[in-house]
Amino acid sequence: MNTHVHHLPEFESATSHVREALQAILHTILFIRSPGPVAPHDVDCESFQITYTRIATDDDNPFLVNPSSHQPYQYSHNATMQQQQQTYNLHSQKSDLERKVDESIETFLRTLTPIGPELMAGNLTVSFYERRARQKLFGLVHQEEKVVWEQWMLRVVVNNTPRPMGEDEASVIERQRIQDTAEGMLKAVLLKVFDLAGSEIDHIPPVMYDFEIINSKRADDRDEVYSRVSNLPALINLGS
Repeated sequence: MNTHVHHLPEFESATSHVREALQAILHTILFIRSPGPVAPHDVDCESFQITYTRIATDDDNPFLVNPSSHQPYQYSHNATMQQQQQTYNLHSQKSDLERKVDESIETFLRTLTPIGPELMAGNLTVSFYERRARQKLFGLVHQEEKVVWEQWMLRVVVNNTPRPMGEDEASVIERQRIQDTAEGMLKAVLLKVFDLAGSEIDHIPPVMYDFEIINSKRADDRDEVYSRVSNLPALINLGS
């Protein structure tokens, strides 16, 4: 099976906003690629004028939808007990999913690499995979392997440059520019997610599957970002 790899636009943010932005991106990907009917829950970002949809928890009082069609899902009297149990399991495990996302974000942020003055960076990868049984030694030994069928790759730059805190006109304009830049980059990533998610779906396996979120480092991070900062010194200045 060939792995479909999606490269998302680079996202840059201040430390104070990066967690919420990554939650929006990751939960959007997981909702779109959820294996089976799920319950949607809209989340209004506190740091951005953006609303995204994530898989709901039991406390959200949602209704179930099919993520492939985004239409309400209803139980059928003809549905098997296994199908109904799978739907229940998906719904009841959403709190675990949220914890997994939050823990992955914290792990990712702890492994960021310094790439310049006040700059940290990392490459976040979301992999979807299915588990397959594999036989060895003439079928006498059974092993399980992960077969990755799709990956989403996002480069994240965290900028700790202090932003102006004064109330003079220049400081107010600069803070607004910083906010608009970060929000525009987040919107670009989310729009790209929707664009790529609908472009090809034939590779999605018709079975239950899992995901993992990891930090994949690149050897040329320092040279690349130093070059970007040198060429564009004042374009993006997202400090906390």
